[in-house]
Amino acid sequence: MPVNRGYEAEIGDWPDEYSRAGVLYSFTRTQSHPLKSLGEWNTMEVTIDGPHTIISVNGEKITDFHEGDEVPLKKESSDPERGPRPDSGYIGLQNEPGPEVDFKEVSLLPLQK
Repeated sequence: MPVNRGYEAEIGDWPDEYSRAGVLYSFTRTQSHPLKSLGEWNTMEVTIDGPHTIISVNGEKITDFHEGDEVPLKKESSDPERGPRPDSGYIGLQNEPGPEVDFKEVSLLPLQK
C-alpha cells in the first residue's frame, strides 16, 4: 500500500479526528473543520521540507508534523505502518474509491532557500 511508504494528506472530512481534511491520515489529528460548504472549492497547501510537513486548509494551519513526532498506535489493520518515511518519492492524488473528488489546480513549487 503506497501510504506505507509516504504520508497521506487527507482531503475528505470523515468523522474521526485522525481522518479529517488537512491531517496526515491516522498520524495527526484536528479539532478544526475549515472546509467550505459542499459544492464550493477548498484550498489545501502542503509544504514538505525534508522531515517537516505543514498542511493548511483554506488558510488555516491544520498539521505541523516533524518526522519522529509521537503518533497514535494503529487502530485498524488498514492504517498505515508507523515509522520513518523516505525523503523522496511519488505524489498521488485521491487514489482510493469513494466520492468523486475534483481538482481545480495542482501546483508543485520548490521551497525558497
